[in-house]
Amino acid sequence: MPPPANPQGQPGQAPPENQAPPREGGPQPTNPATPPPINIRDVPQGGATKEQATAQEQLFTFTKTVNYVMVPVTVKDESGHLVNGLVPQDFSLLENGKKQSLKFFTSDPFALSAAVVLDLGMKDVDVQKVNHTFPALEGAFSEFDEVSIYGYSNAVSQLSSWGAAGQKLSDTLDDVSAVRGRNNGPPVTGGPLGPQGPMINNMPVDASAPSIYTPPTESHVMNDAILKAALDLAKRDPSRRKLIFVISDGREYRSNASYRDVLKVLQSNNIVVYAIGLGGLPVPGYGKLEKLHLPRFGYSDILPKYTNATGGEVFNELTRSGIEDAYIQAMGDARNQYTLGYLTDAKLTGSYRSIEVLVNKPSCRSSVRPCVNVFARDGYYPAPPVR
Repeated sequence: MPPPANPQGQPGQAPPENQAPPREGGPQPTNPATPPPINIRDVPQGGATKEQATAQEQLFTFTKTVNYVMVPVTVKDESGHLVNGLVPQDFSLLENGKKQSLKFFTSDPFALSAAVVLDLGMKDVDVQKVNHTFPALEGAFSEFDEVSIYGYSNAVSQLSSWGAAGQKLSDTLDDVSAVRGRNNGPPVTGGPLGPQGPMINNMPVDASAPSIYTPPTESHVMNDAILKAALDLAKRDPSRRKLIFVISDGREYRSNASYRDVLKVLQSNNIVVYAIGLGGLPVPGYGKLEKLHLPRFGYSDILPKYTNATGGEVFNELTRSGIEDAYIQAMGDARNQYTLGYLTDAKLTGSYRSIEVLVNKPSCRSSVRPCVNVFARDGYYPAPPVR
């Protein structure tokens, strides 16, 4: 017996059990999984689609340029300990003197992208002191952090690529520990220990081959080293806290980059500088002449200028145990900062904008106790709009 014909007149094709048979001559139902015919386009920040939009598309296209500013903040008591438990109402943030409304606040720790910048042109006694603290430096990082090592004296070099603390970092630090610093005194150009040959009565034994010794030109390119690390950090994951950790005597001499140029890169990319200051000043009394550039000596301790402008801190340590403690404190401070965020309503220009962060507790500069110290960057250069 032949099977009954279906409503369409085709034998052997029964309609599915969960679907009603279509009505003959009526409108066909649409597929519920099909998206609506309106085409909504996402517009990238700072720009609009270049294609000619239809009238319908224009009704559903919204363009808004937003400049979101993130400000890491460290709050410490007069003993140098972190102050915990603060809430958004405890902070006031001013941009160019105008109070801003906080749109973001967190006290959660961040993973770090840390560039460690080693001054290999310090006195050898200081270089060797630092070399013995490398195990503590490695131990200051967590498994979630990423680290790169840089070294500088007359030139800058990246000693290790970016990666987590582990065997690769240990091998790099082992190699650096074999480096010797500069002579602890002025270069020897004459006398019995000089580079010339044997002498009798201050006359060379072999007069036909006099020895001429010219000491190498000494440089101390700290600005160039920090700039190199900052440019590399700018390419790292923006969700990480970015910092440069400098271990140096603070001297700067003969860099191609100026302090002002380097600071602009740091503040444009929200990079904080921490530092350990080692050794004595190059010239007695030179600490009072920080802003002067003296021939043959360069700038004196420039580290406080970098740390104060970016919200970091200098740890002036002279002992091995003090240096090891400074590693732990600096990395802990950077990882556990408060993070404030706000939307600036100023136009996206390259002009500098100052930032001031206030906490509703007395400052340690006053005579009121208990008090707090606030560390935050002085300002920033806004990034250009997305094209």
